[in-house]
Amino acid sequence: MTDIKAFSDQVIANLEKVIIGKRQSIEWIVIGLLCQGHVLIEDVPGVGKTMLARSLARSLACTFNRIQFTSDMLPSDVTGVSIYNQQKNKFEFRPGPIVGQIILADEINRATPKTQAALLEAMEERQVTVDGVTHILPKPFMVMATQNPIEYEGTYPLPEAQLDRFLLRLRLGYPSVSDEIRVLDDQQIHHPLEELKPIVKLKEILQVIDAVKHIYISPAIKRYIVELTTHTRQSADVYLGASPRGSLSLARAGQARAAMLGRDHVLPDDIQALAIAVLAHRIIVSPSARLRDLSSDRIVQEAIYATAVPGGEFSSEPLRKKIK
Repeated sequence: MTDIKAFSDQVIANLEKVIIGKRQSIEWIVIGLLCQGHVLIEDVPGVGKTMLARSLARSLACTFNRIQFTSDMLPSDVTGVSIYNQQKNKFEFRPGPIVGQIILADEINRATPKTQAALLEAMEERQVTVDGVTHILPKPFMVMATQNPIEYEGTYPLPEAQLDRFLLRLRLGYPSVSDEIRVLDDQQIHHPLEELKPIVKLKEILQVIDAVKHIYISPAIKRYIVELTTHTRQSADVYLGASPRGSLSLARAGQARAAMLGRDHVLPDDIQALAIAVLAHRIIVSPSARLRDLSSDRIVQEAIYATAVPGGEFSSEPLRKKIK
């Protein structure tokens, strides 16, 4: 697990050269990368959402594409189109901006549901189908989508199926006074992004992503994850609870967090630390609860309090001894 920890520490340190004072948000972005999951950043303009995506792509030497969603966009503007080549007498695929490695879907909630649906296949199956022909997306592939939670005019709520495809939802928030002063100092002459260098190779990224899948999750932790997710479905304040994909996402994110901390096994602390970021955006609060200003974050927090934390041994060491 030392290699995964060293990898994540290296990436986080590089991102912190550009994104100041947002350590936890950066860590969650790296968790999304390690899990090959997508991240929804919900925050006001100007807090560094675009810079974070560009910095990640540059740190990993990955291709970066930005999709600026508007109400008049068509699905083909995202996935690409087939154009007839008269010289070759055949159709050729012209890939859209979704065909890349690090994709920034900026203001995703400004696109119509029809255009938003163009992302579903790419996010879940890592492929796009145009005119009946399937095109595999490159690895690694990660969508970082942004939306403004304040401005609702001219926006379309993200459908549940698409929200469920995001591994994490996070908010950057405003920097502290000292951090904002540091931002002013750092960008007075030139932007730190201009000097950011790639620090890892593609082969290393793919190796680390594969290694995270082998982090041990004990049966007790798996049961804890499922009970936590089930509790969100049973709440009287919920119209729709977290799906089984939420349980799977929470397990994968727990594996990544454990590896980043240098462990080869998942603890209940990993699950509790990530539960709100992984599960809250998958929950639809009932109208009566919404009138009481009850948020999905609060519902997940209540589920954490109400679900019994498992005890015992969570590492794979006892299993190894038993096999021997």
